[in-house]
Amino acid sequence: METRVAVMSIIVEDSQSAEIINAILHDYGRYIIGRMGIPYRQRDIYIISIAIDAPQDKISALSGKIGKLPGVNVKTAFSNIISHE
Repeated sequence: METRVAVMSIIVEDSQSAEIINAILHDYGRYIIGRMGIPYRQRDIYIISIAIDAPQDKISALSGKIGKLPGVNVKTAFSNIISHE
């Protein structure tokens, strides 16, 4: 299986989506290397960064599920290194 390391940046503008995001991230927990969440109270948004090591289709699926939520923006940056497990 080929895996890639990626960093996913998530901006949550609708706090109603936060619980759903956490449930989705829990489902992909086996691939997540680390996670950091920062509430930006002055703007009433949440900033989440995810480091992940997974097959590219899993990373894309995770990004897609989160990106479809209302009031949520997500961007993913991939490393060029592909690991074979």
